[in-house]
Amino acid sequence: MPHFEISPGVNLAYRLDDFTDPWVPAPTVLLLHGLAESAEAWRAFVPALSRHARVLRLDLRGYGASTPMPPDHPWRFDQLVDDVVALLGHLGLARVHAVGGKIGGTIALALAARHPALVDRLAVLGGPASLASVADKTPGWRAQIARDGVPAWVAASNAGRMGSRMPPEALAWWTEMMGRTAASTLEGFLQMVPHVDVTPEVARITAPTLVVTTTGSGLGSVAEVRAWQEQIAGSKLIVVDNDSYHVAASDPDETAALVRDFLFG
Repeated sequence: MPHFEISPGVNLAYRLDDFTDPWVPAPTVLLLHGLAESAEAWRAFVPALSRHARVLRLDLRGYGASTPMPPDHPWRFDQLVDDVVALLGHLGLARVHAVGGKIGGTIALALAARHPALVDRLAVLGGPASLASVADKTPGWRAQIARDGVPAWVAASNAGRMGSRMPPEALAWWTEMMGRTAASTLEGFLQMVPHVDVTPEVARITAPTLVVTTTGSGLGSVAEVRAWQEQIAGSKLIVVDNDSYHVAASDPDETAALVRDFLFG
């Protein structure tokens, strides 16, 4: 898995899947995962997208095969956005389609608002513009991780994340994959999360934008999502009937098809 040294001793891992025709110019789709995940979160999306575009999957700083962060790492949301910009520069990519799930969607929103020349089209899947709503949950999450470990915390919190319809086998896979996240990364990251709010920035987004949420998302009601989505000129909101908030995981085939059609249809 390729790595890019973003700063001394800190590497970002990424994957680039390309099943396009070599003789046809192809765009690049950047996929940004959510909290306690990795590039593996996008498995269902690669087959749907990789005949149309090169698919770039990043392990965010501290996650997956990227360098774990110490518990006292001074996390900044702006740094996560800057990491993406640096990786695109490293790979020589002047413009991409950006797709993000959960906080990866929040990063994608900020990327499109702050660096409009980099983003051709934008898709946000269950990604909130503000994460202030989890402020009352993160102290308990941190305590449980410190006490019981990351896998136990993921298992205990997955009901709201994945909803009630996910098959047990799929739920077990997601729990195992997310449970591999370093506890030290989550300790600092979860202190940053409640302070993330890009709501004041979304009106600056000029890229054609698709926002997907669910009828029962715990990260914001449909009305709350629509309130910021409508600030993005010409954007489209699609609501999937489910009680999850991680729609890319709970409804992978439907959301992958929505993104494919939005980007290439």
